[in-house]
Amino acid sequence: MGPSADRLAAAFSISRLEQDEYALHSHNLAKKAQDEGFLSDVVPFNVPGKDTVTKDNGIRPSSLEQMAKLKPAFVKPYGTVTAANSSFLTDGASTMLIMAEEKVLAMGYKSKVSVRDFVYVSQDPKDQLLLGPTYGTPKVLEKSGLTMNDIVVFEFHEAFSGQILANFKAMDSDWFAQNYMNRKTKVGAPPLDKFNNWGRSLSLGHPFGATGCRLVMAAAHRLQKEGGLYGLVAACAAGGQGHAMIVETYLK
Repeated sequence: MGPSADRLAAAFSISRLEQDEYALHSHNLAKKAQDEGFLSDVVPFNVPGKDTVTKDNGIRPSSLEQMAKLKPAFVKPYGTVTAANSSFLTDGASTMLIMAEEKVLAMGYKSKVSVRDFVYVSQDPKDQLLLGPTYGTPKVLEKSGLTMNDIVVFEFHEAFSGQILANFKAMDSDWFAQNYMNRKTKVGAPPLDKFNNWGRSLSLGHPFGATGCRLVMAAAHRLQKEGGLYGLVAACAAGGQGHAMIVETYLK
């Protein structure tokens, strides 16, 4: 995954500074969200021989000067992907309850969101391993009968800064859409003021198997807090896979 992120960053001409700036942005958003109580749905967990974990503990706002001191993590010595602009090693788990509307009502629960639609996509695992959101976003929008303008909350997995920024460039390129996706026009990049506003994998970590659930719950919580009807969740995955989902505020 690391070398793939380096190749992707190089292919889309994304500099080391741009990657560090985006990573710092993610950490700052997560710190702000945590301070304001938006990341409070953490179940305390006691680590034997250590302290009890009560909150996300990978949020570390630094400085661009400190981040610039780190050496490339994968493609040495010329790569631009480092420990600072990658999702860090972490353990974790997440859970959410998914059930049919009839069951929700019968059991007296109150839904946060409903799943409107979802798609799985795949692309070239050599040069486009991490571009799942680019391929999945227009497909799930079309399947749902929506446009980018309808989405008020975007939650994308941040495997690497270079991966996110490459997806932004690919999504905002007519040339890429026409030459690789058999589409006439670009779908457009998500506006940053609606994107991962509470931080994401770069600042919260990426515990495999838990991240997808966390993305969906973050979209649900943000829709409740920020208002609006639709959220779009997307992620890349190993093997050149990708996923995109539309969640809708439950109003009944």
